[in-house]
Amino acid sequence: MARPPQSVKFHVAQAESHVIGGASVCGDGFAAPARSTVELEVRVTDSRTTRTLFAAAAAVFMLASCDRASRTEPAVPASTPSAGAASTSSGGVGTTGSGAAASREAEPAASTADVERDPDAIKALEAMGAYLRTLKAFQIRSETSRDEVLADGQNVEFAGVVDMLVERPNRLRAEVTSDRQQRMFFADGKSFSVWGRRVNYYATIPTSGTLGELADTLSDKYDLELPLVDLFYWGDRKSADAIVGAIDLGASQVDGVTCEHYAFRQEGVDWQVWIQQGSYPLPRKLVITTTTDNARPRYTSVMAWNLAPSYNDASFAFVAPKDARRIALAERPATNQD
Repeated sequence: MARPPQSVKFHVAQAESHVIGGASVCGDGFAAPARSTVELEVRVTDSRTTRTLFAAAAAVFMLASCDRASRTEPAVPASTPSAGAASTSSGGVGTTGSGAAASREAEPAASTADVERDPDAIKALEAMGAYLRTLKAFQIRSETSRDEVLADGQNVEFAGVVDMLVERPNRLRAEVTSDRQQRMFFADGKSFSVWGRRVNYYATIPTSGTLGELADTLSDKYDLELPLVDLFYWGDRKSADAIVGAIDLGASQVDGVTCEHYAFRQEGVDWQVWIQQGSYPLPRKLVITTTTDNARPRYTSVMAWNLAPSYNDASFAFVAPKDARRIALAERPATNQD
């Protein structure tokens, strides 16, 4: 399941054709274009891996799926400028080259023949999803840590924060800040914008429909993923069919909130979720472990909720700074169908 990030290109309008590739040179995932730059190659994770995980109803709020704990590539020479997203690995540190990566082959997932599948744990997961679908507006702050596996097999950890405000069915504002990037996302029901705050680049496209439909468009057409994307799919087309193991580990505290701690298993992934006890079954913590990689990288998210946020129409509208430079999201290449 853990795969290297794919690439998405951002096209700078009215410039000569030139492609920048390689590892990240800017902290927020954009790179200042060279004099003749027209395409910025930005590495992002594959949203389809996230969807595969959540087809089993893993949890609604993955900032990064199991493939975000991806193998770091060897260093790129300093003479090769580049651009990368939050999930892109910077090359070189602690690596021994591509040979080390090749020698660390993934192992098959553990046998599930004798794994317990508690129906009450599955029901708790479904009840959480049903409750989340009743929320018309909310604000969530998610603090994350994510392992990346270097070419020599060493795990290194990166931290991040997502602050997101949502009004269903079609409005969103999110800020993603991590060791690698600082970006803001805006959806006001009529348009969607993404702004690289540190480098002051932005892109805007027209939109219509729900946030789930927007997420589909961004993924299918641009290979771009919204923060906490599975929130907008939960209950619509997710099921627990792929979950082969489910157990209730009992009560636990997350930031002073009493939760029930559940552990689940499915092909390639072990994961845990802490669901708040009582009348508000909110997910408070999520831990995902990739079992197809010998290094077993982990992703952790701790979530704080505000179910009565204050906001107005301006909260979701993007107004570009005067000195910001507009770029265009490149459409993903068409695939040949046999």
